[in-house]
Amino acid sequence: MTDAAVAAAIRAAAEQLSATSDTARLDAEVLMAHALGVTRSQLLLGRMRDPAPEGFAPLVERRARHEPVAYITGQQEFFSLPFIVSPDVLIPRGDSEVLVETAIAARPGARTVLDCGTGSGALLLATLVNLPAARGIGIDRSPGALAIAQANVEALGLAERAAMVPADWHEPGWSDALGGPFDLILANPPYVEDDATLDASVRAFEPAGALFSGPHGLDDYRILVPELPRLLAPGGAALVEIGYAQAEAVIAIGEACGLSARLHRDLAGRARVIAFW
Repeated sequence: MTDAAVAAAIRAAAEQLSATSDTARLDAEVLMAHALGVTRSQLLLGRMRDPAPEGFAPLVERRARHEPVAYITGQQEFFSLPFIVSPDVLIPRGDSEVLVETAIAARPGARTVLDCGTGSGALLLATLVNLPAARGIGIDRSPGALAIAQANVEALGLAERAAMVPADWHEPGWSDALGGPFDLILANPPYVEDDATLDASVRAFEPAGALFSGPHGLDDYRILVPELPRLLAPGGAALVEIGYAQAEAVIAIGEACGLSARLHRDLAGRARVIAFW
């Protein structure tokens, strides 16, 4: 492919990817920038007439097989911060930024933060960046996820304020070593129904253990939410991400434990986050 200019290679790749991606042109540009080792802006402003690198075609082939761009490049932006990602973690999505925004607004003076099911660490670390007086703990049952989260802690310069700890809320005594109580608790637990129809790039590549939670997608809420009253500090708040049709069921789980609840919607108007206190 070195005899083709970057612009022509991107056009050809976008045409190839149009069968499997709704963002074919963007995907092709991001993959080309990655292959060249530049930002997308640098690509578009100054590299379009360069010879296309040999490493570009294999990246396009991977994307054509539905592999997410973030896993191919190993990175994903979230809350205007760069995060390292791998197939050990869910790819941080813009919809989840509502949880971070809600957490910051709910308890701007928070000093202690717990992130349950931290994955890449995106929720916790984005919150800590915006609450400079706070310290936080991220927990996950996946060693691979914790390794990615720790890499993000170090890349973002938060090693003095964030710790990643192995813990599984399915196991008795899972929270005993976490300390607390916490001013803020963040959680994006598995909430997809076991038989849900998902895009191939999600079902085939993202970690099933972070996606699926029983026939109604509620199994993890039934375990985690009843623990919140014990983990929350007086005046604290827990922000829990939900599927768009789960608000009523998850609020009922919280209210049965004596928690008050408020629903927050994402930019598309879909139910996205429940605040418990």
